[in-house]
Amino acid sequence: MKRLVLLGGGHAHVHVLDALARTPLGEAVAVTLVSPYARQIYSGMLPGWIAGHYPIDACAIDLTRLTRRAGCGFRRTSAVGLDLASREVLCEDGAREAFDWLSIDVGPSTGSAGIDGTSALAVRPIEHFIDAIDRLLTRLANAPETPIALIGGGAAGVELAFALRHRCPGAAISVIGSTPEPLDGLPRRLQRHAARLMAARSIRWIGSARAVAVDAGGVTLADGARVPAADVLQVTGAAAPTWPAAAGLATDARGFIAVDATLRSRSHPFVFAAGDIASYHTPRPKSGVFAVRAGPPLAANLRRAIRGEPLAAWSPQRRALYLISSGDRHALAAWGPLAWWGDWVWRWKDRIDRRFMARFGT
Repeated sequence: MKRLVLLGGGHAHVHVLDALARTPLGEAVAVTLVSPYARQIYSGMLPGWIAGHYPIDACAIDLTRLTRRAGCGFRRTSAVGLDLASREVLCEDGAREAFDWLSIDVGPSTGSAGIDGTSALAVRPIEHFIDAIDRLLTRLANAPETPIALIGGGAAGVELAFALRHRCPGAAISVIGSTPEPLDGLPRRLQRHAARLMAARSIRWIGSARAVAVDAGGVTLADGARVPAADVLQVTGAAAPTWPAAAGLATDARGFIAVDATLRSRSHPFVFAAGDIASYHTPRPKSGVFAVRAGPPLAANLRRAIRGEPLAAWSPQRRALYLISSGDRHALAAWGPLAWWGDWVWRWKDRIDRRFMARFGT
């Protein structure tokens, strides 16, 4: 019997499990999901939960139910390493999960290079973030004027700031970004609109700044300035775990698993990877958009590999649609150089998100 291990319950593997539920591989293949969590939080709806628009269950894909539908096993643990010579996943619970084929879709951690101190609340792993945000919201209900700082002025940081403002109208919120305006990389028109909207909602934007330290009193910037904060959220870029490179998998300079156009490892042909952990053959941002898009080609190529069939190349789309909620059922959108905003954009985003969740049985 052949053994396929799906390591991680990320967005791409959710598609793989759904594909297996629709068209099983057959009794000659045993499939096991290895993940520490019984659910996968859909990141696109997380700010809506913080803002109070959705219950957390509406944002969660039940991996236990999905693996059951797919006829797969489910080991509830994390990976701490790989033995590629023996083809085994080394698990945190002490087990060694054997495989013939391995697919990796685990979430990264939040990058914190250059920032001293450990008191910031990192947005990844999402499950840890949810627990901590829940406690933060409880504290803010009792102390509504608590100062909060967010490190990271990209789409995720700005969206979280808007969500917190909607949920906690009295809090003093600051966003620290390395670029002059928020939403770096998105159209200038949208950046300017986001800056105006943040100012109108009393969200302080601190641009062209770099955080170098976090402590109980707030954030220290590279120029020596201080940003007072009782709570600091770190919404900076993704960082790769150390165990893929330590195991001998080919990685890029940042430690993310290097894959070719078929999503297969460049060094080990029996290993595949997708989602934020993967470094694609054509570089793309670390975004849930590309993780979702990688799901169907990953599912198809795993099936082909197991059957000994030629693999099909996949090229990630050049442009991604970015939909950024601004807290109050209003949203911003970007597609390449184009930008829009309005209540209708939020309704558009809400339909897309609910359709995604409905597909996987939530």
